[in-house]
Amino acid sequence: MTSLLHTCEPPSLRLRSSLHRHSRLGGRTATPSHLSRPPRSRRPAAARVAMTTASDELGKGIAEFYDKSSGLWESIWGDHMHHGFYDAGAPATITGHRAAQIQMVEEALRFAAVSDDPLKKPKRIVDVGCGIGGSSRYLAKKYGAKCEGITLSPVQVKRAHALATAEGLEDQVSFQVADALKQPFPDGQFDLVWSMESGEHMPDKTKFVGELARVAAPGATIIIVTWCHRDLSPSEESLQPNELNLLNKICNAYYLPAWCSASDYVKIAQSLSLEDIKTADWSENVAPFWPAVIRSALTWQGFTSLLRSGWKTIRGALAMPFMIEGYNKKLIKFAIIACRKPT
Repeated sequence: MTSLLHTCEPPSLRLRSSLHRHSRLGGRTATPSHLSRPPRSRRPAAARVAMTTASDELGKGIAEFYDKSSGLWESIWGDHMHHGFYDAGAPATITGHRAAQIQMVEEALRFAAVSDDPLKKPKRIVDVGCGIGGSSRYLAKKYGAKCEGITLSPVQVKRAHALATAEGLEDQVSFQVADALKQPFPDGQFDLVWSMESGEHMPDKTKFVGELARVAAPGATIIIVTWCHRDLSPSEESLQPNELNLLNKICNAYYLPAWCSASDYVKIAQSLSLEDIKTADWSENVAPFWPAVIRSALTWQGFTSLLRSGWKTIRGALAMPFMIEGYNKKLIKFAIIACRKPT
């Protein structure tokens, strides 16, 4: 999970004001709440100022969260700051988790049918929500490609550069502090657009996917791996109050805006005329992840490192049981969405 959060309400208000209004997506006429809001330019000036203030506060908070927690994560789990993909019966040890993280990358590439053919493989890649550059370096080495990573955390950028230099990849990968909703790249720049567990931080999912599509070259593959909530049934207009309450606890710990479902992403991709859209629920394949993270926090190294990391990281650790509860109740879904920009 990596830091790219902007234009959102304060943590305590996010779900009550935004997710509670979330419309049913299973019907023929319903649209997500974030698609039905009035354009920003038509909002009263006071409301725009308040949103900007909340955006600044939240962006600062999430950058600080990853500034403080990234070193702890790397010392225990390595440089891939995301879930692992576990085969049935695979052990959830720290060593096994690091292998599972690599498998997550490979499974995502396989799902999206990214070619290994020298004539078709990606040559320019963007890693949106790059963390300390684990995916960026892996993809650059796998494909011999140039990769650019963006994150809100200056600490992550500095560490990503150091790791790239240590691996002799400084000419292939680069990193910068930047906003995923206003990416500092020209149109049509990349033939693989990669977002591994950053979509959950995006308050405006339409703008997020729109930016991914904008920087994608014609024919480029777009891969989004992200946390979602369950799809709503045809009879539901919103999630249940107890479900909203659980997600709100997670949002408060991890600086997340309102959640959406995988169906949201599909509808957004369709609205942008993206092609070959497909999605899958990998919740069962990541089930061992959070229990393993909790066990690592209970080791002496994990416990002492957690205390040194400060309150924001400790609060995140205390919210881990809520993630397990969400998965167990089938409320939280770990989804992949893949699509292609038309040629």
